[in-house]
Amino acid sequence: MIEILAIAVALAMDAFAVAVATGAGLSRLTPRHVFRLAWHFGLFQAVMPVAGWWMGLTVRSFVEDWAHWCAFGLLAFIGVRMFAEAMNDECECRDDDPTCGATLVMLSVATSIDALAVGAGYSLMGRPILMPSVVIGVVAFAFTAAGICLGRLLGAACSFGRYAGMIGGITLVGIGLNLLREKGVFASLF
Repeated sequence: MIEILAIAVALAMDAFAVAVATGAGLSRLTPRHVFRLAWHFGLFQAVMPVAGWWMGLTVRSFVEDWAHWCAFGLLAFIGVRMFAEAMNDECECRDDDPTCGATLVMLSVATSIDALAVGAGYSLMGRPILMPSVVIGVVAFAFTAAGICLGRLLGAACSFGRYAGMIGGITLVGIGLNLLREKGVFASLF
């Protein structure tokens, strides 16, 4: 159980960072925002290991080779967009809401794609996936809810909220770059 919790916390870190950035960028935070983001992040974090487990050996090499690029692309796209919107934000209520629509789906996929590989690993080791996927989902839900609330507290001041949106955008791109670094993409450059 300790191993499962450690994996769940590690997988939830991206969701937590994205939730903080999202909370800081929202003009107001409602319980509905918190639930929507936490539910989707938790659901995707719980479903992806199951999908990876089912894929097992057949797709594992593809997932390992391309998952980091997919996650980087989604995070970079959303991060650049978040940064640009924060640059133009005049402390007004924004119409866009990252806790709904296509942005929510992209964030959910981007923060949970590494869980796909975890599920594939469990499959290769012949371990069951149901309990780990539930724990991973619940931990992601809790970390996301805490992260969006913390982000809103940090972004409560209008001027800080604008900078937090820019920092959040940079953070998302940074998370994506870190995924590439962990996969050794930059090793050949140096």
